[in-house]
Formats: sequence, structure tokens, C-alpha cells
Amino acid sequence: MDAKTKQSLVLFLCLCLHLKTHVCLAADTIAANQSLSGDQTIVSVGKVFELGFFKPGNSSNYYIGMWYSKQLVSLETIVWVANKETPVSDRFSSVLRISDGNLVLFNESNTPIWSTNLTSTTTSGSAQAVLLDSGNLVLRTAGSNANTSEPLWQSFDHPAHTWLPGARIGFNTLTNQTLVLTSWKSSENPGPGLFTLELDPNGSNAYLILWN
Repeated sequence: MDAKTKQSLVLFLCLCLHLKTHVCLAADTIAANQSLSGDQTIVSVGKVFELGFFKPGNSSNYYIGMWYSKQLVSLETIVWVANKETPVSDRFSSVLRISDGNLVLFNESNTPIWSTNLTSTTTSGSAQAVLLDSGNLVLRTAGSNANTSEPLWQSFDHPAHTWLPGARIGFNTLTNQTLVLTSWKSSENPGPGLFTLELDPNGSNAYLILWN
């Protein structure tokens, strides 16, 4: 094999590797046989939102978060965080995957530190996580329509610090949960901070900012 042929082969292999990586990162779904770690992300179909590991500010900790796609907002803008109080130190050894019907984050010691925490009989083989253009991360039964079918779990029922269009703040009668927005502890720590935004429990339909 001459030098020119070798060079062409190397370029071809690099192109294939690039395309394979691009397809992997562009997917909007974490299926039962897939996982997310390191610099991998999933991106909503319309490339509105992206989900993966991020590090806030100068922190040495990593979190699973959702942000606006860099194609829309050049500055990283986090809108939702999964493991707000349980960060990981090594994103390449930590894995987000489907386990026993739940979306679970395993840290570098393979210890589960965050989960959708469903107690249903859904099996890991029939569940998948899908990131929608609305900014809603939904866990659904494989083969169902993420936009129309009732999700097994959705991030809209677990708001963080940002109120996205389509999400609700108040009392969820289906899950018996009170949905509130909670500020970050600091710019480098997305854990619960001093302030919450919630619907007035006295029924005035007013939204209150409370100092906790």
C-alpha cells in the first residue's frame, strides 16, 4: 500500500468516526441499551435543548443538566439539573442509563446517586428517556409517542430554577406534589438556595417569592 493510499484510508476512517460520533450525540433518546457519559449529550429533535454533564463555574463537580442548544444561545444557559445535591467528580466514569425501568445516574464508584425513582413494574427493556423541544425530559414506554402519550416520568413534574413555557408551578393533583422553582445555592452550586417561587397555597392565584 503506497503512502497516498494510506493517507486516503486514514482520512476515510477519521470521517467515519466523526460521522458516527455526530449521530450518537445528535440523538434525542437514551434507550435501554444506551448510556450517556463524559462529553456525550442528547439533543432534542429541533435542536432546541441539550442534556449532558456540565460543570458550573469554577466548580470541580459535575451534574446532569439541560441547557439551550448552542445553536440558539451561545452562552451556556442551564435550565434544569437532575442531581442538584449529589454531584460527581469524574464525568467519564459516571453513567446515565436506563436501569430497572428508571433513568439512573451512577457515579464513578458505580453507586446510583440519582433516579427517576419509579416503583412501577415497567422493565428496563421497555423504557427510554426522550428530550423534547419543549425542554421536557420524559421517560416513556419504548414505541410510544413522547409528545402525545402519558409519560412514566417527566422533568416538568420536577422543576429546578427555570420556568419553561408549558411547565406548571402549583399543586399537581395527579402526583400530589407541590411544584416550585428553587434558586441555586450559588453560581457554582445548583443545590437548593434561599428563595422559591410558588403558587399561593391560600388560593389567591398569586405567585409568591419566598425566602426559606
